[in-house]
Amino acid sequence: MESNFYLRLKELAQASEKSFNKIERELNYPRNALHNYKEGREPSGPRLVELAHYFGVTPEYLLGEELEYKSPPSRVLFESRSHEEKREMCILCYEWLLRLE
Repeated sequence: MESNFYLRLKELAQASEKSFNKIERELNYPRNALHNYKEGREPSGPRLVELAHYFGVTPEYLLGEELEYKSPPSRVLFESRSHEEKREMCILCYEWLLRLE
């Protein structure tokens, strides 16, 4: 049976439009490290905090102890993107600002 942690992790990965493999690469985790939580294993404390920070949520939310998802601040969303995605976001913001004038 899938744990609350795994279900939340899967939900956040889908919301960020990233595969587990991509997240593992960005966090320098071994391959299938995140998928291995499907069987009910819980993460270590440091990994739980790192994943919560990565997604901009609390560790309690990841463990299923908080019901409410809080949208991550814009800075967290930006920092979790690749260099190319950040560049694209900057261009979009710049174009948006030019249209406001």
